[in-house]
Amino acid sequence: MVLDREGRLLRPFATADGRWRLPVTGSQVDPRYLAMLTAYEDRRFATHPGIDPAATLRAAWQWFTAGRIVSGGSTLSMQVARLVEPRAERSLAAKLRQMVRAVQLERRLGKDGVRDLYLALAPYGGPVEGLRAASLAYFGREPARLSFAESALLVALPQAPEARRPDRFPHAARRARDRVLAIAARQGVITPTEAEAARAESVPTLRKSFPMLAAHAAEAARAADPAAQMVRLTLDGRLQASLETLAAERAASLGPGISAAILAIDNRTGAVLAQVGSPGYLDASRAGAIDMTGAIRSPGSALKPFIYALAFETGLAHPETQLDDRPVRFAGAYAPENFDLGYQGTVTARRALQLSLNVPAVDLLEAVGPARFIARLRAGGARVDLPRDTGPGLPVALGGLGITLTDLARLFSGLARQGLVPNVVRRLDGPPAEAAPEARITEAVAAWYVADTLRGAPPPENALAGRIAYKTGTSYGYRDALAVGFDRRVTIAVWVGRPDGNAVPGLVGRVVAAPILFDAFARFGGEPDPVPMPRDALVTTTAGLPPPLRHIRRDIPKTLSAALGGALKIAYPPDGARIDLGLSEPEPAPPASLALKALGGVPPLTWMVDGLPVAGGARRQSAWAPEGAGFARISVMDATGASDSVVVRLE
Repeated sequence: MVLDREGRLLRPFATADGRWRLPVTGSQVDPRYLAMLTAYEDRRFATHPGIDPAATLRAAWQWFTAGRIVSGGSTLSMQVARLVEPRAERSLAAKLRQMVRAVQLERRLGKDGVRDLYLALAPYGGPVEGLRAASLAYFGREPARLSFAESALLVALPQAPEARRPDRFPHAARRARDRVLAIAARQGVITPTEAEAARAESVPTLRKSFPMLAAHAAEAARAADPAAQMVRLTLDGRLQASLETLAAERAASLGPGISAAILAIDNRTGAVLAQVGSPGYLDASRAGAIDMTGAIRSPGSALKPFIYALAFETGLAHPETQLDDRPVRFAGAYAPENFDLGYQGTVTARRALQLSLNVPAVDLLEAVGPARFIARLRAGGARVDLPRDTGPGLPVALGGLGITLTDLARLFSGLARQGLVPNVVRRLDGPPAEAAPEARITEAVAAWYVADTLRGAPPPENALAGRIAYKTGTSYGYRDALAVGFDRRVTIAVWVGRPDGNAVPGLVGRVVAAPILFDAFARFGGEPDPVPMPRDALVTTTAGLPPPLRHIRRDIPKTLSAALGGALKIAYPPDGARIDLGLSEPEPAPPASLALKALGGVPPLTWMVDGLPVAGGARRQSAWAPEGAGFARISVMDATGASDSVVVRLE
């Protein structure tokens, strides 16, 4: 069995010989069923030692006087002995062995243990064994709550499981059920009125399918640990069921062949709360057996936030830095266009990301470097596939690479966790895995800048603005539509498309995937919790930024710094240095300043530490007074936008 985080059944698997047999105990069963069971099968079960002398003598006397077997005299304990140790022969010797085994079982397991074995092993027709499997097969629910009619039917079936199967012989099943109801009423377990009402209920004539929630996750868990009889996942069964219904409804409304996938990650722990790999595992028309949360697909514009994060982190830009959105050719050949084929002119980085403008994103990627951007994604733990025989280029800003929905969700979860990408956790049981260090996708301030910006992105139709931070993506040729959103609590990622990669006209992330994302957040429930602002974040307007941060200038080539004063480079402190400023002493003296020195570049220079400008730092030499020990990212940027960064450890 595969269970969710609360122990609810997600998906059972048949035994090696094809039987459905699920563990169950008396505490998981409706008390009315247990009362009917003992009334019908073994009235003195609570008092006898495994065999009932009165019932045995009665059966022997009936056999002697009638010359044939009239009643069996078997107790529940003797029936369990027969189920545990089945024998084909029917003789007095076999009956005596059953009696001995029944006494042994009672002494070893006690009354509750014997009863639980009966509940787990009793036959109910065909491959169905045990009360829990029977309740799911015939009524579609757990046996914790059963009606009087359902309880009576489940009591009656093990007596002749094949002859009374309600899916094949409903009339025989009804007669046997009504007989149990009559005996239960005669012995005071139920009232005559309740028995009459129960007899009016119909008998199920079809066997229901067993639960198949989180089918892909269950298959993966079973494949990873085939010997385990029970696997407990981190999934929330109720959320999983709700999101599976959502995916199936939306995929059906989009037309034939369309699939959808949804993944939800707990930002605190990295636990997967829901994993919907397709609209239906058995839906071959939509390739439902393929888990699209793990498929390599183009993210479209969904990775743009991490370009901005890298630019914010290195001091190249700020959310209020002005960018140009005009027709331009990069490297003489690459000329990206916006999705609507229009241009916005001069916009802030905040507005450019919220509107998912292409030219500013490519401009920033050229500044930070495509190779550096891809390296950062991979350092964050994401698998990134580039086109064969090509290196990182500017088209990666607009989806010219491959990534899984799971990795995309993890990266966005990192933005909600001050830049730390969580390790995905899928199981609650099993031996604890060795804790791997969490990767970092960006610094805390840059992560908040991006989260705060995306929270202001225009929502889809009929959705409220400002509730979650989210980004959409549409791959080239309308093959993939994506939307990823997060708050402090959870990250949810949505993909829609065809598993075979064929184009779907009109498949746009904002139009198709974003409404599913907002619906998924509504089904998650609760009030969205914004990502908290770090202490060092700089909240200001464009006019309040240092001059080099107000605009990424395109009129002065960034190579001009090399022509005028040499390439901009931080001469001190060196990258990776450990600098002793006396900050780790028990009673440190007033902190000493850290000297900062740069070579090359075009003045004025702007010094920044962890994304914040250094006061008075407009020269090649400056100084900064740290507040405490730890790591610090020091950046410098010149008038052309050229920059350099180092990371040092202060002690």
